[in-house]
Amino acid sequence: MNRYEASPQSFIIKIWLEETKEEEGQTVWRGHITHVPSGKRRYVQALDEVPAFIQPYLEAMGVRTTNHVTIRNWWRRLTTCLH
Repeated sequence: MNRYEASPQSFIIKIWLEETKEEEGQTVWRGHITHVPSGKRRYVQALDEVPAFIQPYLEAMGVRTTNHVTIRNWWRRLTTCLH
């Protein structure tokens, strides 16, 4: 077993579209992300906020995420279908 498998991290991400009050008919992403082992939760007002929440947990595992590049690229690919 490698060091990454020894301490897995789990997250629950819940997202939804919300209509803005300022401009009827316009929608924005809202949601929250929860780190399962600790129960720590962060509410987000944009999908791009999710990688910033995940990064410290990956770094604690020893994953190198230079300037958020690794996690941002992963998140960008994942959310491409949502735009």
